Order: sequence, then structure tokens, then C-alpha cells
Amino acid sequence: MKHKIPNILTISRIILAFVFLALYLSDSLQLRLIGIFVFVIAALTDYFDGYFARAYKVSSPFGVFLDPLADKFLTISGFVTLPILFPHRFPWWAISLILIRDIFITGFRMWSDKKGKMIETQYLAKIKTFIQMGFLYVALLMGGFRHLDTPVTDIATWFFTSGFLTYSLYVVTLITVYSGLDYLIKNKHLFKS
Repeated sequence: MKHKIPNILTISRIILAFVFLALYLSDSLQLRLIGIFVFVIAALTDYFDGYFARAYKVSSPFGVFLDPLADKFLTISGFVTLPILFPHRFPWWAISLILIRDIFITGFRMWSDKKGKMIETQYLAKIKTFIQMGFLYVALLMGGFRHLDTPVTDIATWFFTSGFLTYSLYVVTLITVYSGLDYLIKNKHLFKS
């Protein structure tokens, strides 16, 4: 049973991504806040599936294939909610660039794995993921608290009206696209047959 735990956590991350989408896109502010909690739990499964895989020394082709896919399901679910709910603050063009980069690089990694060429995750890509997730936590949380009558509401409103989140998205987009180009440049030898 122990050897199945990492894959179970990975699959649960995909399921939780869809649960998050359903909750955060609802009209209920309470459900949106629950959705943020679900998003955080889903993100934690990414840490724990890796932890258990190392602790129990288990790895499988299925897990290697599914883990980055589950990560993309989660980040994509977070990013697509933003222009749907707040189109004037989070333009689709910026979100689209992030999604295209992440989907393309995930496909590129799968393609290289099939060729028997493992691509090592670049340090810049790890920083990109950290920045993306940090941005998503703040944006989703501020979006949830924006219409509640709490002390945090004024802060959440400032994040939106000041343009801070919009400019932060531009920075995230720039780092995301640059890290994708960095992947391709450092692995251009894979395109040579």
C-alpha cells in the first residue's frame, strides 16, 4: 500500500483542481473561500507525493508521467479563474501566454522522456513555479476577501484597485515565458535527430 501513496496523492491533486474550479467560480463568497482552502490542500499534495516517493523509494512510469500533469491541472485551474471573475484586472492575453508555455514545456518534457532523454528541471523553472504559486495564493485570496466585511477587505480592495495584482501578473508572465525559452535553448540538442 505504501508504494501507492505518491500516485494516490497525485491523482487527488487533479480531482481537487476540478473541485477548486467548481467552488471558486460559484457565486457564493463562502464557497470561494472554501475553494481557496481546497487549492492550498491540493498544492500540499505536490510536496507530499514527492516526500513519500523519496521516503519509500518508489517510482513508476505512471507517476513520472502524471505528476507534472497534475501540477499543470492545478496551476491552470487557478489561472483561468482570474480573467473569468476579474477580466479588467487579469487580461486573457497574459494568462494565455502562461498557459501556452506551461502546456508546451510539459509536452516537451513528455516527448523527450519518450526519446529516452530526461530533462532535468532547471533552477529558473523552480523559481517560476514558486512565483506562480505565490501569485495565485495572493490573487485568489484577495479575490475571495474583496467582497466580505472584514478587516482584510480594505487590503484586498487595494490589491485590486491599485493595479498591484495586474502588474504582478505581467511580471509572472514575463518570468514564465523566459523560463520556457530557457528550457528550449538549453535543450535544443534534443531537436537534432
